[in-house]
Amino acid sequence: MDIMWAELTQGLLTTRELLHVLIRLAAATLLGAAVGFQREKAGKPAGLRTHMLVCLGTTVLLISCTSVDMSSDSLARIIQGIVTGIGFLGAGSILKLNENRDIQGLTTAAGVWMTAAIGVAVGLGSLGVALLSTLFTLIILSVLGRLERHVAN
Repeated sequence: MDIMWAELTQGLLTTRELLHVLIRLAAATLLGAAVGFQREKAGKPAGLRTHMLVCLGTTVLLISCTSVDMSSDSLARIIQGIVTGIGFLGAGSILKLNENRDIQGLTTAAGVWMTAAIGVAVGLGSLGVALLSTLFTLIILSVLGRLERHVAN
């Protein structure tokens, strides 16, 4: 039973550490949901759940790595892997519809990539940066999207 408890609490030795993890996981879930909700409302293919999972997933990876005191070089490699992996995920959402350069999904791919970046910020404990980045992302997707459509018409 002691082994089981030790495994379940690895990296969460104190109440303070547990609270840090809970705050970061909740923040990642909520910030990913904010971006995902906007995309869902806009009728885009990557919506609420996708953005929540991407943000939460990147946060979990970094929390797990920092809890075992990985070096900054190792963390940098983890972040590089996340950025590359999310790039492949985003590439799957980009479609070339015809020969006239009609391409769709670039903003969706960029949004998923940005959500991963927000998750990285949360995972590293930069909640202020993550919050501000989410705010800027929502402005870009909402306000500038409407402005872009208005100018095009």
